[in-house]
Amino acid sequence: MTFNNGSLIGDIGGTNARFALVNEGDAEPRAIRALSCADFANLDHAIEDYLQSQGVDGVSRVCLAVASPVKGTRVKLTNSDWQFDIEEMRVRFGWRTFKVVNDFTAMALGVLHVGQKHLVAVCGGPGDPRRPILVIGPGTGLGVSGLVPTRGGWVPLMTEGGHVDFAPTNKLEFDVLRVLKASFGRVSVERLLCGEGLLNLYRARAEVLGVPAPLDSPEKITVAADRQDALARDTLNHFCELLGRTAGNAVLTLGSLGGVYLCGGMVPRFLDFFLASPFRSGFEDKGRMRPLLQSTPVYVVTDPYTGLRGAAEALTNPEL
Repeated sequence: MTFNNGSLIGDIGGTNARFALVNEGDAEPRAIRALSCADFANLDHAIEDYLQSQGVDGVSRVCLAVASPVKGTRVKLTNSDWQFDIEEMRVRFGWRTFKVVNDFTAMALGVLHVGQKHLVAVCGGPGDPRRPILVIGPGTGLGVSGLVPTRGGWVPLMTEGGHVDFAPTNKLEFDVLRVLKASFGRVSVERLLCGEGLLNLYRARAEVLGVPAPLDSPEKITVAADRQDALARDTLNHFCELLGRTAGNAVLTLGSLGGVYLCGGMVPRFLDFFLASPFRSGFEDKGRMRPLLQSTPVYVVTDPYTGLRGAAEALTNPEL
């Protein structure tokens, strides 16, 4: 069947590719299916598999949110081997419209369609609805985007804010930076604030402190932190504090006093730990600017399909 009155949307990360169908003019995804990127040689194979699974042999409009900068027609995912040319893909599948946006640009747009039941308040005051919104979150990488209000609606920002420099503030962090520089050269905040980043931070802290680091995955670290493993607990608290400092820096840079929305796959998995963590102290610790951060509301977004909602919104957004 050809899906003439609807569109294909996708949220393509470094680990998973989520696809769905949407009716024209709607942002509510249906027939959602998540595929492991490792199971497919490239994006086009994953798309074919999804459409076949839904009994759809063609669509006319497509929007994909990808974990990559989008500049020109050639796209290479940052944390995956997948790559494609936008125009070649459009011609191959016969799509009339094919939009490709950064995944956190879509995440920002998707926040507009997330219901209150999927928002967990973390800290902050009422905010200012006339000011921009920050959308940030760790997953396979560290995504950073935002929304700027205009008279005609919201303009999404396309940024690579996760790749700003990691700025240590104490001796332990300078030692962690030294360890990570030996492996990576330049150290961005994403080297610490994502799934692999948590593992990097865990191992670097262990090396600095001269203690064993037996855990070999971010999932094991978050589980061990709840079981009072000292190194895992201290590492995860440090991770949360760094996320708070990074988010606070971005609020000051973007002037996003309208609010902060923490998205991505990581934080909801250890939400109770996160809410008791030093995130808030890291977020608000901005000296003379502390009152601005204290008045800025912060939420954790627990809707797993925020990126898909944003891809649907992007289809009709005139700024994209």
